[in-house]
Order: sequence, then structure tokens, then C-alpha cells
Amino acid sequence: MKKTILALQPLLPDEMNVLENEYDVIRLWESHDPEELLQRHTYDVQAIISTYNSSGVSERLMMALPNLEIIAQFGVGYDNIDLKAAHERGIVLTNTPDILTGDVADAALYLLLNVARRVVEADMFVRVGRWHSGAMPLSSSVAGKTVGIVGFGRIGMAIAKRVEAFDMNIIYHSRSKKEDVAYSYYNDLEAMATDSDFLVLACSGGEETKDLITYKILEALGSKGYLVNIARGSVVCEEDLLIALENRVIAGAGLDVFANEPNVPEEMFKMDNVVLSPHIASATLETRSKMGQLVLDNIKAHFSGQPLLTPVCFAG
Repeated sequence: MKKTILALQPLLPDEMNVLENEYDVIRLWESHDPEELLQRHTYDVQAIISTYNSSGVSERLMMALPNLEIIAQFGVGYDNIDLKAAHERGIVLTNTPDILTGDVADAALYLLLNVARRVVEADMFVRVGRWHSGAMPLSSSVAGKTVGIVGFGRIGMAIAKRVEAFDMNIIYHSRSKKEDVAYSYYNDLEAMATDSDFLVLACSGGEETKDLITYKILEALGSKGYLVNIARGSVVCEEDLLIALENRVIAGAGLDVFANEPNVPEEMFKMDNVVLSPHIASATLETRSKMGQLVLDNIKAHFSGQPLLTPVCFAG
């Protein structure tokens, strides 16, 4: 008998086809009445495929599925999953680290370059015919500038490698100093913001980093500084960021994530010093396919009694 899997969102077609050939899949995202659908399959579901951009897996959902054994997260972050409830229930959790590191680091770079060199604005400058009226205002060079990276895990280090190629200086802030890293470490985030021309957020989401970037930090970054966020929208106090942008407390921002996605503050639509991106840092066919395959591999390993490929270890 096939195992039953609750999919909160679809994988790419190839991986989805494999999933549906090997398991009974409940396609929750298509249901007009999710509650009724879950009630019909209360005792069937043994696995959940969750995604970084889904509503996630709450304690309530776990309680409604007494035979749930594994949650396979399509993404690195899992702040949309109730870890405490999963741990208490003995439900295992996997994610998809490493695979998307390069693409997400690339996204940080294109946001940094776009907001500093005003590339999106320049594109519009040409498209609407403003070039005929004279030259576009000057942009800012990145060479020789200092990038302060918040969060220095795999993605943070990949960003450092890339910005180094642009002759930029690198400093970082994380939970602890990395002993094998030559870049300058700052325990004080405000101090690092003061010394940065670009503040790039690459930390994890969740309660620990919620509203980490406040007006105070943005003020320290200063009127010539830029914020780049490819982490989570929750890391930035969005109201403070709006005030800082509107009053030119900072020079600009490149944002791939927002506090209440897909709802982006309308004020930002009118700002020429902000580059907006719809949470697509890892959105390449190659990476998303590999992520989906890792989700499948983790589920297969679990149900065959083999070690999980990328388990998430619960703290405590």
C-alpha cells in the first residue's frame, strides 16, 4: 500500500510526477475546502511536504494528523514550522540546504549591484524616453566599499566570496566568530552597520532574528549606505525601513523578501531608491529541481528505514 503524503504546495512537474507515481498525494493547494479535505484523510497522512513560501506546519495541523511521521521542507529555512510541537510529537524534519547557496548568494549580488548602479531605474529611464532629455543621474561605485554581512553561514560565506571579486571589503556579524575566517568579526551589529556601505542580510528567520534590523541600525548604516535582504522579511522592522527610505536615512535597499508576502508596502512602489524582487533568490530551474529531488530522497530514506540525508536537529 502506498504511503500518503500531504503536499502544501507543488514541486516542479518532473519531481511532482515521481512523487505521485510512488505515493498517494493530497494536493492541498488545490482544495476549496482544506479543512474538509484534511478531515477525510486524518488517519492517512504520514508525511507533509511543506515549502518556504507556504503557510507551513502548525501545531494544530500536526494534531489533526495523528499518524504524521515526517515533514520534508522544500527550502533551507523552516521558521514556518512549529519545531517545538514537532519535537514533542517525535516528528522528524528535513530541509534542503547547500543546493540553493550559490543562487541565493548570486541574488544578493544582483540586488547589491542593481541598487548601487541604479540598473532597474536606468532600464526604465531608457524605456520611457527620458534619455532624450539628458543624461541619467550618476550611480555609486561598489569597488573599495565595505560589505557588512549579517549571518555568516553557507550563504553568507558564498556572498563574501562573490563581493571579494568586486574588490569590496568584507566584515561580518553572526552568533559567534568563525575561527577559520580572515574577515573582521563584529559582535556589535550597530557598530558593524556604522562601518558598512552595504548591509547584506543572510541570517535565518524566526523569533531569534525578528526585527533585528531596526531604525537604530539603519540610522547607523547612514545616508550613503544600502540594505540588501535575501534572508527573511521578518528580520527587518518594515515600518522602520519605510521611514528610513522615505527620509533618505539610508541611500536605498534591494529586497527579495518582505514581512507579509506577497503583500509589499505600496509606498515602496514609488521609490526610485528601492529594487524589489518577489522572493526568487533560489528560483532557478536547476536549483528548484535539485531541491525537489532532495525532498523526495529524504522521504524515501525515511520510509525505507535509511538515514535521512539532511535532517534538522532540534535544539535542546
